[in-house]
Amino acid sequence: MADTATDASLVGGPTKTLADIEPRRIVQRHRPLVPRLLLGLAKHAVLIGLSIMFIVPLFWMVTGAFKTAADINASPIVWFPDEITFDNFVQAALLFPLGQYFFNTAVISVLSVIGAVFSSAMVGYGLARIEWPGRNVLFVIILATMMIPFYVTMFPAFEIFRTFNLTNTWAPLIIPHCLGVPVYIFLLRQFLRSLPKELSESARIDGANEWQIFIRVILPLIKPALVAVGLFQFLASWNDFLGPLIYLTDPNLYTISLGLSFFRGEYASEYGPLMAVSTLAILPVIILFFIAQRTFIQGITLTGVKG
Repeated sequence: MADTATDASLVGGPTKTLADIEPRRIVQRHRPLVPRLLLGLAKHAVLIGLSIMFIVPLFWMVTGAFKTAADINASPIVWFPDEITFDNFVQAALLFPLGQYFFNTAVISVLSVIGAVFSSAMVGYGLARIEWPGRNVLFVIILATMMIPFYVTMFPAFEIFRTFNLTNTWAPLIIPHCLGVPVYIFLLRQFLRSLPKELSESARIDGANEWQIFIRVILPLIKPALVAVGLFQFLASWNDFLGPLIYLTDPNLYTISLGLSFFRGEYASEYGPLMAVSTLAILPVIILFFIAQRTFIQGITLTGVKG
C-alpha cells in the first residue's frame, strides 16, 4: 500500500482502478447513440411522408378502376370500396382501342430500346476501350449535348423528318434513339472503363477482331448496365407524349399516352374508365421493373461506383 501511495504521489493524483475507468468509457461510447437514433428516425419520417405523397394518388387511381361511379363520386371519400366491379375495364375497352394503342406503344418502345442500348454500347465501347486521338474531346462534346433542351432541337428535327416524308410514321420516335443517347453513352463508358483491358488483349491474341471482342466478350460482361439502360429507355418511350403529339396524326398510329390524352378530353366525366385505362397503362412498366429489379439495381450501382 505504501508503494501504491508513493507511485500515486509521483504521478500527481490518486490511483484509478478499473472499476472507476470502465463506466466512463461506457458512457463516452454510448453518448452519441441517442442523437444518431433521433436523426435516423427523423430521416425515415421524412422519407415515409414523401413516399405517402406519391403513393396516395397511385392508390386512388388503382382502386378507382375497381369502384362504381357512386363510390368514386362519394363524399366523404371511399378509400376501400365495399363492391369491386370490372365494369370500368369493359367500358374502357368499348370506348378506347386499347389493343391497338398498346401494340403501337410496345413496338415503338421495344425498337427504341434495342436501338438505344446497342448504339450507346458501341459508342461507349469506342470511347472507353479503343485508343484513338480526340476521343476525350468527342466525349466532352457528347456530354455537352445533354445540356441542350429538347425544345431547342424539336423544330429542326421536325423539319428534317418532314423533308424525308417521315412524319406521321413511327420513324421519328425510333431513329433518334438508334443514333446513341448521350446519357446512356456516359453510363456505359463509365462501366466499360472498369473492365480490365487484359480481357480484350487476350481475345486479340486468340485472333478476335474488335467487333468479335465487343459482341462475344464485352457485351456479356456489361449485362447489368445494359438492363439499366434498357429500362430507362423503355420507360421514356412508353410514357412519351410530346413526340407522338408532334409527329403522329393518324389515330391508328397513336401510342397509349397520346390516346389516353384524347380519351380524357372526350370522356372527361368518365372517371372510372379513365382510371382503368391509366392503370393498364402503367402495368407493363411495373411488371418489367419487378422482373428485372435485381439486375437493374446492380447495373445502377456498378455504373455509379466504378469507372
